[in-house]
Amino acid sequence: MTTVDQGQDAELPAPPWRKRRRSTPAKAKQPLSQDLIVDTALRILDAEGLDAVSMRRVAQELDTGPASLYAHVSNKEELLEILLDRVSGEMRLPEPDPERWREQIKEVAYEIHRVLSAHADIARVPLGMIPTGPNALRINERVMTIMLAGGVPPQIAAWAVDRFYLYINSDAYEGSIHVTKQRASGLEPAEYIARFLGQVREYFTSLPADRFPVTVRHAPELMSGDGEDRFEFGLELIIRGLESYVEGSQDS
Repeated sequence: MTTVDQGQDAELPAPPWRKRRRSTPAKAKQPLSQDLIVDTALRILDAEGLDAVSMRRVAQELDTGPASLYAHVSNKEELLEILLDRVSGEMRLPEPDPERWREQIKEVAYEIHRVLSAHADIARVPLGMIPTGPNALRINERVMTIMLAGGVPPQIAAWAVDRFYLYINSDAYEGSIHVTKQRASGLEPAEYIARFLGQVREYFTSLPADRFPVTVRHAPELMSGDGEDRFEFGLELIIRGLESYVEGSQDS
C-alpha cells in the first residue's frame, strides 16, 4: 500500500478550474488594557469631541463588547477622569522660583489652557469634579508650591488654586464651543470671530440709549480685545488679588 506524502501533496498547484482561495491571516487583536482604552478614547475625543466618547463607542473601535471594558475601567465617569489625567500629563511645569512666582503662575495658566484647548472640549470634564489622578495632583502640588514660595498664605493659596483652575477650565471650554460653531459655519476662524463679534457690537449699539445708556456708550470698550487679551486680563486680576494677601501677611 502506497502512503501519501501530505507535505508534497500540499505543494501541488490548484487546478485552473478551481477558485483560488486567498489566505488572509487573521489580524491578532492587541490585548485589551486600560492604556489601550484611554488611547482609543483620546483619538475619538480629538476627532469628534467629548460627546462622542462613550464606553460603547470605545468598545466598537476596539472591536469588542462594552462589557469587556469594565475589567479595566469601571464606568464612563472613570474613563473621562483617566482621560483628563492622560491629557494633563502633557503639561510642562516650571520649577518654583520665589522671585518669579507671578510670572510662573501665568506660565502655568497658559500651559494648562494650551493643552486643554488642543484636545477638543476636554475642559468640560474637570467642571463639577475634583481631578485626583497623578498628573492632576502633580499640577496642583506645583501651582500651590509656587504660590507659597511667593509668600501667599496657605489658606489663600488653597482657595486660589481652586479659583485658578475654574477660570482656566471655563475659558478653555468656552473657546472649544466657539471652535465647534466655527467649524459648523464653514468659515475660517478669523472670519467667524469677526462676524460673531460684529453682530454683538451692532446689537449693543442698537439698544435704546435711555434704558441702557452705559452699554450703548461703552460698546467699543465692551467689545475690545481678543480672547488672549481677556485671558491675560483675568490672570492679572487673580495675581493682583494674590499679591494683596502677600502684602497683608508681611505687614501683620
